[in-house]
Amino acid sequence: MIFRQLFDSESSTYTYLIASRRGGEALIIDPVLDRVDRYIQLLDELDLRLIKAADTHVHADHITGLGALRDRTKCITVMGEQSGVDVVSLRVSEGDTIDLEGISLDVLYTPGHTDDSYSFLFGDRVFTGDTLLIRGTGRTDFQNGSARDQYDSLFNKLLKLPDETLVYPAHDYKGDTVSTIAEEKAYNPRLQVASVDEYVEIMDNLNLANPKMMDIAVPANLKVGLNQDDLAAMGLAISCEDSASLVGDPEIILVDLRDTSERKKNGVIPGSIHAPYPDLDKNVHPGGMLHELAKTSGKRVVFYCAFGERSAMAVQAARDAGVQSTCNLTGGIDAWKKADGPLE
Repeated sequence: MIFRQLFDSESSTYTYLIASRRGGEALIIDPVLDRVDRYIQLLDELDLRLIKAADTHVHADHITGLGALRDRTKCITVMGEQSGVDVVSLRVSEGDTIDLEGISLDVLYTPGHTDDSYSFLFGDRVFTGDTLLIRGTGRTDFQNGSARDQYDSLFNKLLKLPDETLVYPAHDYKGDTVSTIAEEKAYNPRLQVASVDEYVEIMDNLNLANPKMMDIAVPANLKVGLNQDDLAAMGLAISCEDSASLVGDPEIILVDLRDTSERKKNGVIPGSIHAPYPDLDKNVHPGGMLHELAKTSGKRVVFYCAFGERSAMAVQAARDAGVQSTCNLTGGIDAWKKADGPLE
């Protein structure tokens, strides 16, 4: 396994790179925009293909690297379903998994620092975002934070993990790099409380100044989606309002780019074929399934995903590979459901 803990000294942010092997697929957790060049360099050095990039929550102290990594690597962006971000490729919730080659992380909803805070459990380690820090916990006084919710996330979820579980937070301001659940139970001063009310009392009286980049970072981190209107202006998009005419149209091929777990969770447009986004490059080039299907059938390929981000990238990738008769289903399954489009 490849595991790297990377540090941004300006915001004291830890970013994590995970892959099952050299030359394989990779995941990045909590990337920082100013460090994206370094991430790309490391991916190249390790011969890794970035498949997914995830944020544990909407950060207030730095601008996320999700959008830049998506634009430069065509990776899938991942956040919790409660996040107010305009568009991410994949929204996860409690009980979901984040999967790639040889890697699977369990998704834990751990609100409190913010209402969209998540932790990711991977084998013997847990990535806790700002929910559980080393000898501390994330503040709860903005972005819909709640000390009571955080107490529940800590005492009824994270601290019930095995004592030997390694704790990797999104930040540290003292130079610590890793802890364990057992250590935090024993030595974290904010966890030495007898009740939720005692914890709330501590958190409500921290009187911390706002992060210095909060007014810049939060608005920027809420606007990382691709502008799908550009494709519509070029005639390369179809609105979900036309859903009734799309199903069964003999002149189009509906292509679902989502993971199998997303399809099971949210349904499938009738008649569509499954071509997972990570396989897009090989599928749209000569000899690939979609390239040959479009060439032999003469039909128009309509890509769709969860929210339209992956399908927007797929249109451009297909056109670059010589498949010109493609378009994006604007807004993906999310918009399809809102338009009462049929699902199976």
